[in-house]
Amino acid sequence: MAEQTTIPPHETAALVAVVRDRQEMRQCEEYLDELAFLAETAGIVTIKRFIQRLPAPSARTYVGPGKLEEIAAWAEENNVDVVIFDDELSPSQTRNIEKALGRRITDRTRLILDIFVQRAQTAYAKTQVQLAQYEYMLPRLTGLWTHLERQRGGTGTRGGAGEREIETDRRVIRNNIAKLKEDLKKIDRQMAVQRGNRGSLVRVSLVGYTNVGKSTLMNLISKSDVFAENKLFATLDTTVRKVVFDNLPFLLSDTVGFIRKLPTQLVESFKSTLDEVREADLLLHVVDISHPNFEEQIAVVNETLRDIGAGDKPVFMVFNKVDAFTYTPKEEDDLTPATRENLSLEEIKKSWMAKGDVPCIFISARERINIDKFRADLYSMVREIHAGRYPFNNFLY
Repeated sequence: MAEQTTIPPHETAALVAVVRDRQEMRQCEEYLDELAFLAETAGIVTIKRFIQRLPAPSARTYVGPGKLEEIAAWAEENNVDVVIFDDELSPSQTRNIEKALGRRITDRTRLILDIFVQRAQTAYAKTQVQLAQYEYMLPRLTGLWTHLERQRGGTGTRGGAGEREIETDRRVIRNNIAKLKEDLKKIDRQMAVQRGNRGSLVRVSLVGYTNVGKSTLMNLISKSDVFAENKLFATLDTTVRKVVFDNLPFLLSDTVGFIRKLPTQLVESFKSTLDEVREADLLLHVVDISHPNFEEQIAVVNETLRDIGAGDKPVFMVFNKVDAFTYTPKEEDDLTPATRENLSLEEIKKSWMAKGDVPCIFISARERINIDKFRADLYSMVREIHAGRYPFNNFLY
């Protein structure tokens, strides 16, 4: 008789967020939707949400004492595995909340780091993620009780019977951080040589919020088989493919997606991975037009591009997933201002195309809607860049 295997149950979680003054509740709900998607990507099922309106998160416990007691009582009654907070918690907040709840807690930053650990495939990505983890853990050792390499000193060392374990852990982590940074420098030099060996082909880079369909578009353009999945951060490692449109060759790269409140540790450690973006001649900014908050996602990507020194690159806006777009028309007697949910796709198209400062197109990579027009526009842009670089080489086209 064949041995039966059982699928381990998912962990359960409660999500916690603070609504700031002048922030709409709808926006907070959208942020928690994204946090729930992050949890799902990490294998955690969300079963409850807690929201409290405050001028700012409590410096001591993030939420107020009454709300914290409510969360603690519910978590105890429902035996929830983890409570996830939608902001990065300080070390003191972490300690105070853990003491009050008596169970495992995590924050948005740690959750993203955990997903990156699961998703990292190559040695380079693993090294970058490990560095980000250590930099996150270092100021939080007292609360995390993460003893990486226990070392005990003899009589006469600091602490009497031996150096305190927490100080030992700090020293170990600092040494590991220094080593990982040196390892990354070596790999960076190797990758710089690889980029230099690619010649002077025009470089095009896909950028965008996570889970907007960049890898699907990459597969469509380059006829390759880059991993694409309906989960956040499906791609961590930069993928570069040579593409030829009508005898015109160029390089196309796909890299990690951006996200709201992307941990600073990850931005720093992945800066070298994003060299492909910084050195690109053209950025294809892919946007999920079906997402209710797509304009804020655009702003997050633009801010991240500025942070990594790529804010001045030529951009081609690619609004993807038109097949999934939905809207709710306003009632005739509704005199309130229209919101994103009330605008039709045609109205959004007109508003973006009217801006004129950045070229844009509306497509569906999955359903191949308007792909021929997209390829023609991309070809024209690459050709223009190539012609400017090689004015006497126009016989290619």
